[in-house]
Amino acid sequence: MKHVLVLGAGLVARPLVRYLLDQPEYHVTVASRTVSKAEALVGDHPRGKAVAFDITRDREALSSLVAEADLAVSLLPYIYHVQVAEQCVRHRKPLVTTSYVSDGMRALDGAAREAGVILLNEIGLDPGIDHMAAMRVIHRVHDAGGEVKSFRSYCGGLPAPDANDNPLGYKFSWSPRGVVLAGRNDARYLENGHIVEIPNARLFATHYVTWVEGLGDFEAYPNRDSLSYIERYTIPETDTMYRGTLRNLGWCDVMQKLNELGYFSLDERPDLPGKTFQQVMAELIGEEDVVNLKTDLAAFLNLSPNSGVMMALEWLGLLEDAPVSDKTTLLDILADQMLLRMPYREGERDMVVLVHEFTAAYPDRRERITSTLIDFGIPGGDTAMARTVGLPAAIGARLVLEGKINLTGVHIPVLPEIYEPVLGELEQLGIACVEKTDVKRET
Repeated sequence: MKHVLVLGAGLVARPLVRYLLDQPEYHVTVASRTVSKAEALVGDHPRGKAVAFDITRDREALSSLVAEADLAVSLLPYIYHVQVAEQCVRHRKPLVTTSYVSDGMRALDGAAREAGVILLNEIGLDPGIDHMAAMRVIHRVHDAGGEVKSFRSYCGGLPAPDANDNPLGYKFSWSPRGVVLAGRNDARYLENGHIVEIPNARLFATHYVTWVEGLGDFEAYPNRDSLSYIERYTIPETDTMYRGTLRNLGWCDVMQKLNELGYFSLDERPDLPGKTFQQVMAELIGEEDVVNLKTDLAAFLNLSPNSGVMMALEWLGLLEDAPVSDKTTLLDILADQMLLRMPYREGERDMVVLVHEFTAAYPDRRERITSTLIDFGIPGGDTAMARTVGLPAAIGARLVLEGKINLTGVHIPVLPEIYEPVLGELEQLGIACVEKTDVKRET
């Protein structure tokens, strides 16, 4: 009997826990600060166990939980992964996470190798399936004697078309804070051999429209620093490296104006609680009264009062004579209002879209290769986001436990021995990257 420890019982945990419990020789312990969430995940399964655990309070309990397990999966917030990894190295137990490798995690590579265990990170959707789908194509091109001259990647978790019914084209089943925080990032990418640097103030203004087969047009804007992926994906020959975020039409213009207004600010404002949205907006645009607020706001933003952005800001409630939340930063007030106005309703589906676009050059031809993943949530069941994040991690955990991934140290899923079996099993579960190739012969 293999004993798997799952730390965290959040939104992506259910498909992962269910997959592990479906393995006949696995016992699964789910440890969560909110033990009722862990109990809901394991139910009355004879090989499932729920325990109360708060990583911020009990280091000794973490050590004991890891020591009793054969493998740990951390679905905790990423800031706690290094703590978990240190205990895994100490007790010589492998670890799986879906989060980006931090500097602290990377620093454990040598110790993990010495302990003979793998710390497998970035094995969710983005990061995760994006790496695996990219490397499957890149390795195939290289093995056939080709070069990857251009790589563009787009990923987004969105409301399905039948649930896309608000002016921002987006909905939340979790706190919007992380999505808004991401809007504060700068971005860098490589375009036709030139490095393009986008400051935070212009992030959403740089969006462009891209077409996804079977779904239509979406907005894409750059996602942090794409340049590091040239080395990660072993394509030093590329002239273009762009990793972007996908959103439905209308999102970027609204977010750009919210940024310009100051709604992405994390400056402490103890005066905010007790104010109304009208009052806050008037202050942001330098007006003393709210009598002509809509007209004044449109003029401040250089927009028509009847523009789509103005309609979205009104719909969001940012011009209403209603109290803001009790938070003390503009960003948190915005996040609270988004969660209030933009939730998924009962029975609505989400959707995950991941698109890779490659240009591959060979001595006698050029190929344009696309790899497209589209997955829909199940009304009343798992979301597409939960499936596409949780299942790759669950499959990775099983492959490690069965010795089919026999690596040590800190890894992400860019090696064939990881991505081939994971992608293969995901396809059996209905999560497939569909590839298409257009060939142009050299004359």
